[in-house]
Amino acid sequence: MTELSDAAALSTAPSGSFRIGGDLEVNRLGYGTMQIIGPGYWGPARDEAEAVRVLRRAVELGVNLIDTADAYGPFHAEQLIAKAVRPYRDDLVIATKGGVVRPRPGEWQPVGRPEYLRHALELSLRHLRLERIDLYQLHRVDPAVPLEESLGELRQLQQEGKIRHIGLSEVSVEEIERARLVVDIVSVQNMYNLVERSAQDVLDHTTRENIAFIPWFPVATGRLAAPGGPLDALAKEYDASPAQLALAWLLHRAPNVLPIPGTSQVAHLEENIAAASVRLGAADIEALNRAVTA
Repeated sequence: MTELSDAAALSTAPSGSFRIGGDLEVNRLGYGTMQIIGPGYWGPARDEAEAVRVLRRAVELGVNLIDTADAYGPFHAEQLIAKAVRPYRDDLVIATKGGVVRPRPGEWQPVGRPEYLRHALELSLRHLRLERIDLYQLHRVDPAVPLEESLGELRQLQQEGKIRHIGLSEVSVEEIERARLVVDIVSVQNMYNLVERSAQDVLDHTTRENIAFIPWFPVATGRLAAPGGPLDALAKEYDASPAQLALAWLLHRAPNVLPIPGTSQVAHLEENIAAASVRLGAADIEALNRAVTA
């Protein structure tokens, strides 16, 4: 395994690139905003100044895919993005999600009614201070609303010029194919990491179809990186952090995988970005797989 050691050369560029929807070229290592808001993903940031620094530093280091959702805060994450990095660079893709409400901390309820999704999209445009969202993702499929109805409204919003591309979150292969009968789906966001691979069939399907696969919780909310965790010993052996190994494993998994690790601290962000330069061989991959199954 090799890793770029020159801190001045930190960049997401070595992670490679992928064209979302065929026209939005992004560096494959992105940034997710769940960690920059309050505890339990509720309320404003604990340290707003540091959150702003994190977002600005991410863009400086080549992150041009920032993933967020109206449910993060709610609304605080989208507002922080606008405060930190607007005016947006031409190559910066802001991907947000709608279709979940947060009545109180700890509650996440899917709402896929067409009128609600339209309202949510309009609020996201306002909070992000955009005229069009490059990638708008249905946050969850609402079991009380036919998927076709929810996506039909997003298709209408796309035709109105308010959405460029449409994605899905936490879906099965069958739901992806149902969705594609209604509208072009360019991305799927499911939980997937070194120890949680229940979405392997979804990853395989999106790889075959050239659909972006955005794994959330790419380091298992820190569990993989914890002292004494499954990657701790290997990290010492390879002179890399456990988080870097977990992210490098994802980047080597398939060319359409776009990890979006989140953090609320600049130092941790820079550590994550360094994973873009980690190169794993077949023996390294096997060692990582053994470490989490032992």
